[in-house]
Order: sequence, then C-alpha cells, then structure tokens
Amino acid sequence: MPRTLRLRPWQRHALTRFQANSAPDFLAVATPGAGKTTFALTAARLTLPRLRGKLVIVAPTRHLKLQWANAAEQFGLHLDPNWTPNEGLPPDVHGVVTTYQQASTAHTDLARVCTEGFAILDEVHHAGDDRAWGVGIDRSFGSARHRLALSGTPFRSDDALIPFLQYQNGQVLPDVEYGYGDALGDGGVVRPVYFPRFGGQMEWTAPDGALLAASFEDPLPQSHANQRLKAALSVDGEWLATVLSEANSQLDLIRERTPDAGGLIIAIDQEHAGQIFRLLRDRLGVQADVVVSEDPDASDKIERFAGNSQPWVIAVRMISEGVDIPRLRVGVYATTTTTELFFRQAVGRIVRHTGGRGRAFMYVPDDPRLRHYANSIAETRRHQLDLFKKEREFNERAERAAGEEQMSLFAVHSATLTDATHEGDVEEALQSELVEDCLPGDDQPLHDAPGLVLDLQALPPVDPSTRARPTVPGGRKERERLRRINAVWVRDLVLATGLSHAQVNAELNRLSGVKRVSTATAVELERRAAAAKSWHSRQLSVG
Repeated sequence: MPRTLRLRPWQRHALTRFQANSAPDFLAVATPGAGKTTFALTAARLTLPRLRGKLVIVAPTRHLKLQWANAAEQFGLHLDPNWTPNEGLPPDVHGVVTTYQQASTAHTDLARVCTEGFAILDEVHHAGDDRAWGVGIDRSFGSARHRLALSGTPFRSDDALIPFLQYQNGQVLPDVEYGYGDALGDGGVVRPVYFPRFGGQMEWTAPDGALLAASFEDPLPQSHANQRLKAALSVDGEWLATVLSEANSQLDLIRERTPDAGGLIIAIDQEHAGQIFRLLRDRLGVQADVVVSEDPDASDKIERFAGNSQPWVIAVRMISEGVDIPRLRVGVYATTTTTELFFRQAVGRIVRHTGGRGRAFMYVPDDPRLRHYANSIAETRRHQLDLFKKEREFNERAERAAGEEQMSLFAVHSATLTDATHEGDVEEALQSELVEDCLPGDDQPLHDAPGLVLDLQALPPVDPSTRARPTVPGGRKERERLRRINAVWVRDLVLATGLSHAQVNAELNRLSGVKRVSTATAVELERRAAAAKSWHSRQLSVG
C-alpha cells in the first residue's frame, strides 16, 4: 500500500469540506469518472482509526461490491464483499461491502457492525428505487458516526425521500458538487464527449394491432414515443445495424492510435443483447462480449474485458453505472430507458481520461428526450472547449451550437436509407482521431501542489488481540486463498479417514482453536491449514 496519496484538486476540496463538517451526513455529487471512489476511501481511511465501529460500503450491484473491495485493498482497508449475516465477520477485517437490497433485510446485523462506524452509500439515489431499501439503510446506519453518500449526477426523489439527505423542493442538496463541465475544465479527468444522433422512419404494429409510422421529428404521446424508440432499436430493421456499423468504424479509427480502446453497447434486455451479439458477428464480422446480470460469471467477464483489448462489450445494466472500464471510448445507446439519470450514468462509462489525446462518442437515437439530455451535456462541452481554446490562443473556428448532430434518416422495416448528414463540431470530432490537436488534459502533468499530497499513516491493528495480530499477508484475496486451501484439505481428509465433512471440519476447528471458518482470521486459517496438513501426514504414515 502506498504511504502517500495524490488527490485531484476537487477531491482535496471535498475532503476538506468533509473533515470540517460537524454533522454525521455528507453528500458528494461528482460526475462519473471524476474519482468518487478515491475521495470516499480517502475520507474513510483517515477517519476510521478514530472510530469504534467498522466500515460498511453499500453498492447497487454485486459486481460493484467486488470493485469497491478491490479498490479498498489499495488503501490498506480489508473489506469482505461476500459477507452474510448468518456467517458473522472475521475480526481482522475493517468492514464489509453490501448492497441496498441486502441492507433491507440484514439491517439489524449491519447496525451492529456499523454502530459508531463509517458508512459509504454509493449511488445513493438507488435507495429511492424501493421503499424497503430506504427503510433498510435508515435502520442499518442510523447509529453510524459518519454517513458519506455519493452520486454521479444531481437527482430528485419525489416519490420516496431518501434517509440522511437534505432536500429543497424535491431536489437533493449536495454538500459538494463537481460536474462534467468542472472536470472537463480541469483537464486530465474526463474526455470531451460527442453525440452522433440518428433519425429514422419507423413503422411498427402497436399492442392494440394498429399499424403506426413516425419519424423522431413527429410529436407523439409518450406510449407511442416509447414504441417508436423500441422499433428503431429492433434488430429486424436496418436502423440499428447501420448505427452499429457507424460506431464500429469510429472505434476502428480510434484503435489505430489506441489499440486497446473499447466500445460499450447498452441493450434493452438479455434477449436484445444476444440479438445484437449475433448482428455484430453475422453482419459486421465483429466479436463482442455479452455481460448480463443473470450470468453468474458476469463479474469475471467484466474484469477480463477491462484488462484485454476486445473491441466491444454488450450489456443491459451491468456496466451502465459505476463499473470502471477506463478503456471505453465509444458507446451505443440501444436501450429504451429514457431517464436523464440513467443516460448520464451511461455516458459516464466512456468519458474517463486515461492519458493521451482523444474524444469519446455516444451514438444515440434522435429521440426528443435523449436529444435534450445530449444537448445539455454538449452545451457544457462546447462552453469548456471554447474557454480552453481562448486560453490557448487557438484561432480555430468556434464550435457552433446550432443544428448539432443529426446524422441519418432511414426506415426500420426496409433497407431504404436517406442521405446521411454530418453537421457542426460532431463531424470535426468524428474525423479528429488521427489529427494532432490539443484538448484539455492532453499531455498535462499531474498536479504537484503540496496540498494535494496526503501522508497515509499506518492503520492500527483491526483487532488488538494476539490471535488477530497478522503474521501472514492480510487482505480479502489472501483470506479467500486460505479458505480454498482449507477446503482442499477437508476433501483429502474425508477420503483418507472415512469421516464425514462435518466430522473433519469439527476436528480441524478443535485442533486449531477456530470457532467457524467464516469468521476465522487469516492467521487462524493458516493455523487450521497447518493442522490439516499434519493430520493428513499422520494418516498417510499409518496407512
């Protein structure tokens, strides 16, 4: 674990505000890709030694539990992402990572873990998705000393007020806010994102049997607008195939300079994801990974994709929020979800700045709702890039706001296309990947201001007792490795002795002084494995 930590200016500012806050609750709203995880873990790392309770992090999904646990290891914080109430908690861990759903049923046990402790509520707007989830976090963390809530974008929760947050006219009030424009202006945090938008002429049969036809320019009631969007995204027409072809060509262009750049396609559901996979394979000759929550190996697939150079990944909601895959540069918004919060979270997956030059591109249907969200982000981008160009005394043509990003019109249920149109700054951006221009953060050194560097003092022992004092490498992965070793020894001893698994486990617990494997420390697991090895050797010598 590093002894010092370099923060971004916004993270240092947020940390200062958090440390000066006398109330138990603090809400940080920061654009996706800005580094909320680093800020939150820094706050917890510096605060936890003064608290009697443990650290509990609440995440929206199972995969994000693992992502948080892995990130915490870099701060010397050992968290259990597989914790369950009936198994207890080893004394040599700093806490657990759970989900909002689990908190709704395990609030009594979580309250015991986090009393006088530190709670991090990631993407806290999810606590308003289900009334039971809001009640769950209220009961779980009402006795915590600190509650740090995080969100990627400002939000409302009119239907269900979320515990521990402050409201004004239904809008949540953050204690610190760092938007996309702030991050783009700072440089080196996020990329400029562009929105190639595609219109079309859709024909579809409504649920009542009526045959309907409309373009994205035609005003429709919400139910018909939803059907129009679903028709555009159907693999039975040519609309989606053409958009995917355009997006794939752009990704190929980016990969000429950045070979590991990747693309994300957000599908409607699991069936739709499979259809897109086959469309890419059969029409474009392109392979893609498919990640859906129903797949038990979904988290492993995400980690593999994050670390390899596969061009495309198709997901439904697994990657739309919070998941960290920095190499993503191109997105295709092929889902019927039209809420602004979901849209901004999806855009956040592709804008993280990883060094070097380049832009990000989100391909979207020209649905009026999505157009509004895209224009809002694009206006922020234009403003910041104009400021940047003036500061750099660039004489290039100013970006134009009018007529942005209408690209092509074609019918979904036929192969007839109209002319494609490329207007304004989007056309320039699409052709820019091989041009040596300059953007905020390009080749920019890290901030070296002394106030941005923190000294991380060594953490005190989690449990001061002799039995929990570490004599083997700690951490979640080490504990998992030792549990696997113990399981192998139990299997071998069952074969060697003829005893049952329960009998072997009970004897090993007696020999090593372990009450339960699930609550055993790394030291105890090491001792138990040694006892198993010794027992097995005796059996072999007798035999």
